[in-house]
Amino acid sequence: MSAVLSALFALLAAVGNASGTVLQRAAAVTVPHGDAFSVRLVGHLWRRPVWLGGIAVIVAAAACQALALNLGSLSLVQPILVTELPFTLLIAAAHARRRLPAAGWAASVMVAAGLGLALAAAAPSGGHSQVAAGLWALTLLCTTGTMALCVLAALPRPRGRSRAALFSSASAIGYALTATLMTAATDVFAREGASAFLAAWQFYGFVATGAIALFLLANAMESGPLIASQPALTLGEALVSLALGMLVYGERVRTGWWLFPEAVGAVLVTWGVLVLPRVDTKTPREL
Repeated sequence: MSAVLSALFALLAAVGNASGTVLQRAAAVTVPHGDAFSVRLVGHLWRRPVWLGGIAVIVAAAACQALALNLGSLSLVQPILVTELPFTLLIAAAHARRRLPAAGWAASVMVAAGLGLALAAAAPSGGHSQVAAGLWALTLLCTTGTMALCVLAALPRPRGRSRAALFSSASAIGYALTATLMTAATDVFAREGASAFLAAWQFYGFVATGAIALFLLANAMESGPLIASQPALTLGEALVSLALGMLVYGERVRTGWWLFPEAVGAVLVTWGVLVLPRVDTKTPREL
């Protein structure tokens, strides 16, 4: 029963994240180019009700994700968030009152189905809740260092698909780290209660990384269309979360003949990701 509830809350989180992303994009397209990646960006967005609405929805989605992680494992919750990609494209198309091209839908479904197949075949299991301090330090160093490299590569680039994808990739890593820290914090909550939860460093860690990831996502939304940034965000978060689940919590994946459906899923994901940039130029700017 807990696994079913965990999956349900994860699905609600995916819908919430998708809705919040579309609202953020609607606000980000109005930001003056000179305000990108600065405090002025936040100040400009803060005066936009649609952006505040997006933040409220994302906070609600984060609460659903926390409940899902409290009821289930990181390896169960994060793959379900892959459904955020088709939800985002559907909501964005409805918001813009446009039809998404058939190629865009086909590529999005291919990506989501491929990743779902790969993760279902891999079926991560096992793991532990106790993580050594040295492993936490290495995890934080690698993830934040990679995020910094993505940002440094994005800043010199003009607004467009590449800049949006780089900022989105950095945001994806940030959200994956947020989920990893949130898993540890919710475990503390389940074992020791609210006071220990609020005293745990992982609580402040996931709040800080979540805020940074949100700022990076706002820059991705300002830099280019959703159809350029959303695949990197959705797929990156799922894959990095899976990797962190294995490295930090010791989760395992199936091998043997299961490698075949895992490979098929990986091919579908790769194919879809290669198709999506080509349909980008055929979609309206609002998406």
